[in-house]
Formats: sequence, C-alpha cells, structure tokens
Amino acid sequence: MSNDKEFEKKIKKAEKTAYLALFFSLIASILLLFAVYNPSLSIFGSQKSDAIYSEVIEDEDKIENGIHLRTGLIEAEGLMTVVNNCTNCHSAKLVTQNRMNAERWNTTIKWMQETQNLWDLGENQEIIVNYLVTNYPAIAKGRRMNLKDIDWYTLKN
Repeated sequence: MSNDKEFEKKIKKAEKTAYLALFFSLIASILLLFAVYNPSLSIFGSQKSDAIYSEVIEDEDKIENGIHLRTGLIEAEGLMTVVNNCTNCHSAKLVTQNRMNAERWNTTIKWMQETQNLWDLGENQEIIVNYLVTNYPAIAKGRRMNLKDIDWYTLKN
C-alpha cells in the first residue's frame, strides 16, 4: 500500500511539473509573438520614429548649394524631371557616371525602353537629355595622358 501512495505522490509531482512547464512555455510563446510584432519590446508606441520619417519626407527635395541633397544632382532646368523619371529605377550616380552626348543618351533611353521596361517618356525625354548633356557632358579624356617624348626601341628575338 505504501508503494501505491509513493507512486501517487510521484505522479502528482510529475503532473505539477508538467503544468508548470506548460504554463512557462505558454508565457514564452506569448512573449515570442509580442517580440515578432513589436521588436522593440515596448508596450508604449514610440513617436520619435514617426517624427524622423516625416522629417525625411519634408526634406526629400531640398536643394543646398546648388545640389539636390537626396540625389546629388546639380540644380538646373529639368532637374525634377530627371529625378522623377530616372531615380525610380536606379541611383543618380549611375546617371552621372555615364556622361554621354545627346545621341548616345537617346539610344540608351531607347534601349531601356526595349529591354528594361522603361515607360514612354514623351516630351520629358527631350528635357531629360538636355539636362544631362548640359550638366553632365561627355568628357574627352582617356584613362591616362598620352605618352610624349618616348624613345621607342625594337625588341629582338
């Protein structure tokens, strides 16, 4: 009989342990879900992040010292047309590093329309090309200066 009572005590102890484990795993699950939906683990909402976001939106088209701060493009006629049409798909740096003449820009735009799903720019194409050719003209400069006053010699086999 005493073995039965000991066995019942052990069963009740195991049952309590199981309930405690279930309770703590439930609490852990709730905390995990809370952490997934609110990574800051803050019950109170933070207004600071919203204020930062609204400041960024307000300064989106700010120009300082003749430079459009968000893109780095030069302020000139056609700037916003270039920003609105070109920087939707790629960085402004890609535009400025590819200094081309009007013919090459028009060819590049045609290529983007045929292969990269660029929309028809209509009248904006002329504005964009004029802006780029005026502010980022092609530079006739090679990788290095031409060699001058070199005494060339013939290699012998």
